[in-house]
Amino acid sequence: MIPPDTHLEIGSLLFEGIDQIDLTGPFEVLSRIPNATYRVYGKTAETVRDVRGLRLTPDAAIEDAPQLDVLHVPGGFGQEDLMEDEAVLAWLRRQASGARSVFSVCTGALLCGAAGLLKGRRATTHWASFDLLPYFGAIPVDQRVIVDGTWVFAAGVTAGIDGALRLAAELRGEDAAKAIQLYMAYAPEPPFDSGTPERVPPAILEQARAAVAAITERRTATARRVAARLGVQP
Repeated sequence: MIPPDTHLEIGSLLFEGIDQIDLTGPFEVLSRIPNATYRVYGKTAETVRDVRGLRLTPDAAIEDAPQLDVLHVPGGFGQEDLMEDEAVLAWLRRQASGARSVFSVCTGALLCGAAGLLKGRRATTHWASFDLLPYFGAIPVDQRVIVDGTWVFAAGVTAGIDGALRLAAELRGEDAAKAIQLYMAYAPEPPFDSGTPERVPPAILEQARAAVAAITERRTATARRVAARLGVQP
């Protein structure tokens, strides 16, 4: 826990093709952390669209970001286009080196991996990309939220809310996190128990895998190139 009188700079990465809940779910939590400033940073300051077409505008470009105390890296299909973008990867490395905490959501873990930041770390990501984590030197752990030192990893999409609450507790204590959860009325009661590959009917899982087959193939090819660059033997 960080002393409550220590101001925190919290920043999220925004990019074209992001999955907006990877950003906006944690935003609901991170923007309410006491004595903190929350901002969103894009590769440029231009508006982007999320994977479903929602318009989102960053507060500033990454080059104008201060050193962040908390770095939040979301995922989404657009993550793939940044996996070999050295400007973004270098920014992630710089920010992570000076941050008190790094928070990865969904396939944001793959971006962190491409930046060389996952070697030896326990990590998780979206179920469709989980088997790619070893390409980045990570230790895959199939759980919704993983804490590895000052790093917090959330699995797919909505897990970002759970991860953000866990991060809030790490930063400001459990009472602060519980107060945020209460304000959000976050007490999920999903109508179906089909939120993981282990629980969904096999036919639906097969359809879901087919729907992401193209991006999964691209991600696998990129992960192999990154592994060669990093000298990782998956």
